[in-house]
Amino acid sequence: MQEFTMEASYVACSCESDLLEDTVFECLGEDSTHDSRKGNVLSSSSSRVSASSVPPTPRSEGEILTSSNLKSFTFNELRTATRNFRPDSVLGEGGFGSVFKGWIDEHTLAATKPGTGITIAVKKLNQEGFQGHKEWLAEVNYLSQLSHPNLVKLIGYCLEDEQRLLVYEFMSRGSLENHLFRRSSYYQPLSWNLRMKVALGAAKGLAFLHSSKAKVIYRDFKTSNVLLDSNYNAKLSDFGLAKDGPTGDKSHVSTRVMGTYGYAAPEYLATALELFFSRC
Repeated sequence: MQEFTMEASYVACSCESDLLEDTVFECLGEDSTHDSRKGNVLSSSSSRVSASSVPPTPRSEGEILTSSNLKSFTFNELRTATRNFRPDSVLGEGGFGSVFKGWIDEHTLAATKPGTGITIAVKKLNQEGFQGHKEWLAEVNYLSQLSHPNLVKLIGYCLEDEQRLLVYEFMSRGSLENHLFRRSSYYQPLSWNLRMKVALGAAKGLAFLHSSKAKVIYRDFKTSNVLLDSNYNAKLSDFGLAKDGPTGDKSHVSTRVMGTYGYAAPEYLATALELFFSRC
């Protein structure tokens, strides 16, 4: 699939958040055409959003790592924090690799004993997987610059020999996917009030990414990438496939399907097909 015009493809991608917002308001019995009211809801936490200092991208690897405000961990530090990446510490697995539970000191960020300090999630690259350094660097690039209550917080990273790791805040309720599709004593069905809370939180995260402050195309919006904290606040995670939206005189973005096979935002795909056939 070739490159298509910015107006059609980027607006189509932005519909991910617009449609989700509309769905939330319809379910709540609100009129989504009341733009001012909806805008107030989506910007209620704007005081905690910081993207004004986001420099233009693409940046070199050196620029990304040297300008980052993240902690640079050694591999041994993270091995200690996760108890040598023990199998019983695995929180989940994805295209990038496995995610392990670990503990670090709240102030020094040094590895601590299990159950002390703060809990973290450490994502370790699978050397034989489909993702690699490019996705790791994209994650560091975006999450070191963007801050929002509905985006997962990246604490640090590890770049050592062939090792690529990412250290996040721990999201104790796991992914939305688990609550929707797994049935166990831990993953109970969500009430409709909680579903609305999660949907609205995800919509806020997407709206921020598509805003003039961030201008980021997420490209991997799915239930496994919506994480929940102890209070069921939703946060978007996994920015390995994200890319910059159009800025300045950059008038084209790619409509190539990314992420999980079998899923693409319907409006994004439909617009791409319409543009493709119109050029045939």
